Amino acid sequence: MLLLVAVALDFVYTTVFAASENRNKVEKVINSKPQNYDVIILGTSRANNHFVPELFEQQGLKTFNYGMSGSHLFEASLLLKLMVERGWDIKQILLETDLNLSNEKRDPGTSAWMMPFLHRSETIREHYYKEPDFNQLYYIPFYRYIEFDNRIGFRALWKTATQQPTVFLKNQGYYPLPNTSKGNMKNNIKALRPLRNRYYEEIKDICRKNNIQLIAVTTPMCENTEGMEYFSKVKQLYPEIREYEQAVQGDEYFSSCGHLNDRGARKFTEIIINDLLKKK
Repeated sequence: MLLLVAVALDFVYTTVFAASENRNKVEKVINSKPQNYDVIILGTSRANNHFVPELFEQQGLKTFNYGMSGSHLFEASLLLKLMVERGWDIKQILLETDLNLSNEKRDPGTSAWMMPFLHRSETIREHYYKEPDFNQLYYIPFYRYIEFDNRIGFRALWKTATQQPTVFLKNQGYYPLPNTSKGNMKNNIKALRPLRNRYYEEIKDICRKNNIQLIAVTTPMCENTEGMEYFSKVKQLYPEIREYEQAVQGDEYFSSCGHLNDRGARKFTEIIINDLLKKK
């Protein structure tokens, strides 16, 4: 009886979540038809909060920010695989590659959004295949919904079924941080070490095979950051990554030490556009 209930619940949850396309960026990609973009932005919150698509589009560059707070390069690589699989025509990938180079882990929050599609997408299944809990996630009915209850539990099911919108897709994916509030304006990244990251290597390989120009950049840190030599190690490991960790100076442009506020993000985006992307 317990097994039958688990199978039934798994079917209901999967049917609801897998049919949605307006609550998060993963759904938007997986349930999409072929798209055409000049610029797709990928990365963590340091991409989500730092690149303003509106400013790209003012230069005639169709753009969407697929940066996801809390995510790692694990998820960025998978999201790009799904875009390519769905026939997207992408001219350029703007990839935030800085602190996220220091690990190859998955993010539990972002992974939750992938789980409803685990049985429906071979690409997602293969990406998660070597994860230590893959067998439980894949073979035990309803286990993944219990494991990721905070993101894909009953409350999320209800909101998805009733098509309640979220903030994730507003502003073409960009999430602005307020100019007035201030978080911790000190940071210490001395313990971080950039890796020869397998998921960054995957992204480079996907772009090469699909004729996509990859622009990898670091993004700004506040002046009170200790351990900024981390970025020198990034450059030694990957010379192609463009250095912008000090492109914006002044606490007035930051919401916290590692995240620009909206004013800072607009300043930084203008710098990126003028340096790398502006149409001549």
